[in-house]
Amino acid sequence: MEQRYAVWFEETGIQDIGIVGGKNASLGEMQRALAGQGVRVPDGFATTSAAYREFVTANGLETAIKEHLDLYRHGEKPLSTVGETIRRLFLAGKFPDSMSDSILEFYGQLGTRAGSGNLPVAVRSSATAEDLPDASFAGQQETFLNVSGNDALLDACRHCFASLFTDRAISYRAMKGFSDLDVALSIGVQRMVRADKGASGVMFSLDTETGFPDVAVISATWGLGETVVQGTVNPDKYVVFKPLLNTAGCFPIIEKTCGAKEQKLVYGRGGTARTRMVQTTERERTSLVLSDDDILQLARWAAVIEEHYGRPMDMEWAKDGLTSELFVVQARPETVQASRSNTVFTTHRLIGRGPVLAAGAAIGDSIATGPACVIRATAEIDRFRDGSILVTEMTDPDWVPIMRRAAGIVTEHGGPTSHAAIISRELGVPAVVGTGNATESIQDSEMLTISCAEGDEGHVFQGALEFHTEQVDLKSLPPTTTRVMTNLASPSSAFKWWRLPVAGVGLARMEFIINELIRIHPMALAEPQRVSNPDEAAQIRSRTRSFSDPRDYFVDTLASGLAKISAPFYPDPVIVRLSDFKSNEYARLLGGSAFEEAEENPMLGFRGASRYYNDRYRQGFDLECRALKRVREHLGFRNVIIMVPFCRTVAEADRVLAAMTENGLARGEAGLQVYMMCEIPSNVILASEFATRFDGFSIGSNDLTQLVLGVDRDSELLAPLFDERDEAVKHMIRDVIAQAHHAGIKIGICGQGPSNHTDFAEFLIELGIDSVSLNPDTVLKTIPVIAAAERRRDGS
Repeated sequence: MEQRYAVWFEETGIQDIGIVGGKNASLGEMQRALAGQGVRVPDGFATTSAAYREFVTANGLETAIKEHLDLYRHGEKPLSTVGETIRRLFLAGKFPDSMSDSILEFYGQLGTRAGSGNLPVAVRSSATAEDLPDASFAGQQETFLNVSGNDALLDACRHCFASLFTDRAISYRAMKGFSDLDVALSIGVQRMVRADKGASGVMFSLDTETGFPDVAVISATWGLGETVVQGTVNPDKYVVFKPLLNTAGCFPIIEKTCGAKEQKLVYGRGGTARTRMVQTTERERTSLVLSDDDILQLARWAAVIEEHYGRPMDMEWAKDGLTSELFVVQARPETVQASRSNTVFTTHRLIGRGPVLAAGAAIGDSIATGPACVIRATAEIDRFRDGSILVTEMTDPDWVPIMRRAAGIVTEHGGPTSHAAIISRELGVPAVVGTGNATESIQDSEMLTISCAEGDEGHVFQGALEFHTEQVDLKSLPPTTTRVMTNLASPSSAFKWWRLPVAGVGLARMEFIINELIRIHPMALAEPQRVSNPDEAAQIRSRTRSFSDPRDYFVDTLASGLAKISAPFYPDPVIVRLSDFKSNEYARLLGGSAFEEAEENPMLGFRGASRYYNDRYRQGFDLECRALKRVREHLGFRNVIIMVPFCRTVAEADRVLAAMTENGLARGEAGLQVYMMCEIPSNVILASEFATRFDGFSIGSNDLTQLVLGVDRDSELLAPLFDERDEAVKHMIRDVIAQAHHAGIKIGICGQGPSNHTDFAEFLIELGIDSVSLNPDTVLKTIPVIAAAERRRDGS
């Protein structure tokens, strides 16, 4: 391309980064290459790097820039002083006549194209070292919105040139090894999209927190998009599963979260202020910014843009409030997650030692250090300090918000199947549970190290100890013929485990989603008039205010949660267990006390299958079925398998299957498979009869051990007796695996045993179990055990 002062976007492409910078080259690339696939980019032009360099030369700036930067490099002047001085030099500079004439000629032609004089434009900076695959200069230079008129345009261009020397831009170039004088700046002049009357935001073609590549993540707010880019508002968040975008009849929006959106940026009302910040209305704050059609359209564009560039992308978009058209206004490579390995996991090993303050069951396999935050009751939760190690007696769902912010967790009560243990695993937070005396032996604010990297027993050490971090290459793991799966419950942490070399989810716990995300008893949504507690009724109304029918809140939230768990493992099977709350756990949900009766032994009471066809819960079960039907048919996750828990008799199995059929979930239709938890002795004794009604079994070793041995699994007094490796339990497992294989149906295990005990995993492999579902934090260390057991079994 010949060296000119300005060029149209459509004249440029990604090969022209050296001429028009990464941002403008990308806009031109999309206009040229992707318009045929429906991607809309607002019309515009770019000044060239030659224009910038001539401006510097014409105003004699190069020597001054070098001198001032040398003062900073040698520590003689602070960065803030040097940056401000250089920017003032640019703002005092003058455009050569030929350059200003060229810019204004293009601006006039742009107005003619748009049919408008003094066309409002966005004036954006685009550095020639910007938006490279290994360096994103996003946000380093300035953008000016709603610029109108010749003088205003040239002033904005001057400010763009100056912004090449903001403090953050100078620092970033130094960190990335770019020479300040080798980088030039192009200016993009782009027709404004009337997002001030519409909406705007950012979009990524992968999950930025975990690197999960199969989703598009969209943020959206009312008004101009600088509020999202700068982080001044809490926007809506939408997540779309890309592999199902073009599947007929599927609408794979797996998350829609309404942000607060307290403010929006709109056009100014005259004078020198081009934009102004205003408060949003109540309706805007409580409404989703984008329709489902808009969300899906943007996600399709994200997929198209990513495919074209061959890498994950970071994009900005805008919606014109006058025409309702969507536009992509920027696209650059995503540089954080894209630079990380998809096949490496991290492990930790303690090096230093210190006094042991407490010991208990180890949850996870990592190590954490931090100050202790001793909290004995939920009333004190607000005292928690982010990054501390939570030390408490026990946890329940009310503690989850601070557990998410903890570096580690220590409890006095509970074991490997306690709430603290389950949640810690899901969050990837190391925990030591069942210590007995932690709140007494550990002082508040005392520096701790908790280690779960030394086997089944975890230790709480005094002081911040040294530990070693080691990476595991997944490519080095041996193959197994046994299907290795994982257990999951929390949608918010599901993407974290997408790299695990597993063949699906062997147990997705529905009740966790109800507890953590929905928090309302299903029957309180079906029959809200029965909730007599005014405070609970008000909370229910508040949580469901965006839905005309409160039941839809349950269905949409549960379906989205299950979809998020399913997405990282699609198209492998995801086995979703129907709700398995006990009556005392149901009662703790909002409105639950109106529908639950006290039971002497909830563990053996009104739970599992017995609820689904009973009039006391039947309407709640209908909502569960609606959510499952939605996740399979509307969202498109046909890999979801339904599993029935705690099914006591064959007759009960028939009643549950009939209730499912009435709700549109007939086994065998639309490829639906239905499994049964094998966790009651009757399930083993009559396995051949149950096998005619289900497509597979999953052994629940916790409940099976409890019922075979007659040991309350939550009893600390009886804990030494609770062991899945007891011969009586193993006899039951041996029997049911043989019956399942004889019947020709699949059988796996989703209990805690294989994760905790290597010898138990070897026992299962020897029996030829079809699948083993492990807690995600134990998958990597158990796969080699399974592979070795297979080799011994097969004599190889």
